[in-house]
Formats: sequence, C-alpha cells, structure tokens
Amino acid sequence: MAGGRERQKRRTKAILLQAAAQLVREGKTPTVTEVADAAEVSRRTAYRYFPAQQQMLSEAALEGLRPQVERAIAKGFREGAVEEAIDGMVREVQRLALENEDLLRTMLRLSLDRKLGGQTSKTADPVRGARRIGWIESALASVRPQLGKARYERLVSAMALCLGIEALTVLRDYRGLRGNRAVAISRWAARALLDAAMREAKSEE
Repeated sequence: MAGGRERQKRRTKAILLQAAAQLVREGKTPTVTEVADAAEVSRRTAYRYFPAQQQMLSEAALEGLRPQVERAIAKGFREGAVEEAIDGMVREVQRLALENEDLLRTMLRLSLDRKLGGQTSKTADPVRGARRIGWIESALASVRPQLGKARYERLVSAMALCLGIEALTVLRDYRGLRGNRAVAISRWAARALLDAAMREAKSEE
C-alpha cells in the first residue's frame, strides 16, 4: 500500500520530470546527470528513476500533458461529485493515450526492458506510474474518509488498471477495439470499481 515514503518517491520523480521538461523547452537534449543537477537531486537518485536518457526524455515529453488531465478532474468536481471527476480523468487520460500511443508504447517497451534486464527488484521504486496514481488520488480525495484507508488504497490500485497505455494495449491489441470504444470501456470499468467500493463502504456503516 502507498504510504508517505511512496508519495515522496513520486514527488521526487515529478521534480526530475519537471526539470527535464523545462530543459527540453529551452531547446536542450539533457542527460540524466544534467537533469539531476537542474532539479537539485542527487545523480544517484536520478539514475535510479531513469537509468536511460531515452526513457527520461519520453516521460518528460508527456509531463506537458499533466495540466490537461488536472483540468478535467477539476471540471468534474465543479460539475458534480467524485463520479464526474473520475470519469473526466479517465476520459482525458485515455484520449491523450490514444493521441500519444506511439510514444507511450515506446515508454512501455523501455520499462519492460528495464525489468527484464534485472535493473529493478521486488523492493525497487516503481518503474512508471507516478502521474496516474497522483491523478487517481486527486480524483478520489473527496471520498477517501468514507472509504477508509484499506479500501481506498485497494481502489487506487484497481483503478490503475483502467488507465494508461497498458489498458489501451489490452483493449486494442487483445480485444481488437477501436480507439473510442477502448476509451469508453475504460470509463465504464473505472465507474464500476468506484460504485462497488462505495456500496461496500456504505454497507458497513
């Protein structure tokens, strides 16, 4: 389960990605070392998150998409409750995944190469996923007290299965769905998970 240490790791990775994205906007092609220095993070830590420059630059390119997803979550809260926030988040993330499918598949391959190359262990930091976990937690923030810690953490983990290139790959490659249909299925699955968790929590009141 995610705790304070895991959230700190995600924050550190986000700081590195923000520094990388800024350097790219300045017309540079930064190395991992240059990004570490710009972010004021130790080089050893930076290489733990990004062993390869290509992986770091691919993720940095996607960092610019963060505001679009965060706006979708905020819009959902303005229009209604947590259901709208979750739906807006999933819709926007999966739409952006479709638009950036080639880049995301490259990132997925790089993360798998890292796993298969023995560069991670059971206790290592997550290879990817900081953005999506942060978005899920943001969208679920209003119902966290109702769910309780264990149920909330379980729901965050389950919803991670509905987002990103991994979900898109399963739906498009294994199920043969067109892009819009794949997005619709992801939205339905996320809503079903939320509804199930909320019903469970209510039944125990």
